[in-house]
Amino acid sequence: MFCRHGSLALRPSHREPATVAGPPLHLPVRYRQLVLFDLAHDLTAGAARAFPSPDPHLWAMMEQAIDEHAVRHGWQQTLIEGVRRGVRILLGTQDTPGAPVRASDIHQLPSIGTAARPVRDVLAGLGMVDEDRVPAAETWFRCQIENLPEPMRHELSVWYEVMTHGSTVPPRRHPRSPNTMRSQLSFALPILRNWAEFHESLREITRDNILNALPASGVPRSTTLQGLRSIFKILKGRKLIFCNPTARIRTPRLVPAAPPAIDPAALDTVYNSTDAATAALAALIAFHALSSGQLCALLLSDVRNGRLHLDGRVIPLAQPVRQRLRAYLDFREQRWPATANPHLFIHYRNATHTGPVTNFWIRRRLAMNPQHVRQDRIMDEAHATRGDARVLCNLFGLSIAGAYRYTATVDHPGVVAYVETTADHRDR
Repeated sequence: MFCRHGSLALRPSHREPATVAGPPLHLPVRYRQLVLFDLAHDLTAGAARAFPSPDPHLWAMMEQAIDEHAVRHGWQQTLIEGVRRGVRILLGTQDTPGAPVRASDIHQLPSIGTAARPVRDVLAGLGMVDEDRVPAAETWFRCQIENLPEPMRHELSVWYEVMTHGSTVPPRRHPRSPNTMRSQLSFALPILRNWAEFHESLREITRDNILNALPASGVPRSTTLQGLRSIFKILKGRKLIFCNPTARIRTPRLVPAAPPAIDPAALDTVYNSTDAATAALAALIAFHALSSGQLCALLLSDVRNGRLHLDGRVIPLAQPVRQRLRAYLDFREQRWPATANPHLFIHYRNATHTGPVTNFWIRRRLAMNPQHVRQDRIMDEAHATRGDARVLCNLFGLSIAGAYRYTATVDHPGVVAYVETTADHRDR
């Protein structure tokens, strides 16, 4: 059934949800209405010509679900009305009323001025989201290998599947993050594209091909071999190649580069910022060297009694950090008093759901790379303790290998004395 243009009943409404008599629906419904043509929905055209109205019984149930979700998450009335509008549009354009809604349709809502995330949260809570979108990492991967020969594309696709989803058959592997997959393939891609001019398959690649293709030395040689080794090791485990040509190829161990210095004036600006969130972020990194990932995952319950409970460690917070956190928490309480988000840092977008902030948000707040600030803090502690790796591990939760990058930049007194003594003996 279609409604008259302009009478979509999507205008703000403060009345109670209508109750429509009928048998209870179990969402999502199990049946599907077959269609003659599977066409993409044009929401922009629908906004101009009016959308179909959803089933009244289904809409009454969904309206009640929206209101309950809004109460749990502390939504304002304007957001509630926007979600009602978005859900009503999606239900009205369904081929099967009550079936899961395609995620690709949900993410078209911003094109007509409706936020997609809260609509998706409501529908996901009812099990009514059908994820039909292709992951961004897979799209990127397919784009990178599209010009390679077909046998090589097939081999790399097997590598991608194992990297992304892991393997439960020997040799077993845990899934890797999309960023790891991207970096490994990016390291190897220039050489793979050169080989594609003369080889159809990676089965044809020999140890000599690897040695001739590797850069002469330094970081490029190490990273390129790392990417190629990842690919050939998986292909050998899946019996797609006869032997691993990267086996027993070694590269010199690289001396960790010293972290870059930061601009003290820029750090001082964000540390004393009038924005409570910015000042709190800067203080936590500058004093306690928290990473962006740790800041995103921090919960309100992790900060209590002047201490930060993080990754099994209890960190006494410095007084300036306490002051800035107190100011931020006061601002948070005033700005979003009813939010259900348990994370310490929130903003106007994730205050409507329970997800964390992103690394991009932190970086934009600080207007500088938070990783550089963290590294500078650890470097300062390394020099203050004369390269004591155990102190760095205890203070910042580093591994011994992670602490070595910083201690390697310090001249240890014992090492210096030994070198001088050895030189004196040689002179004699």
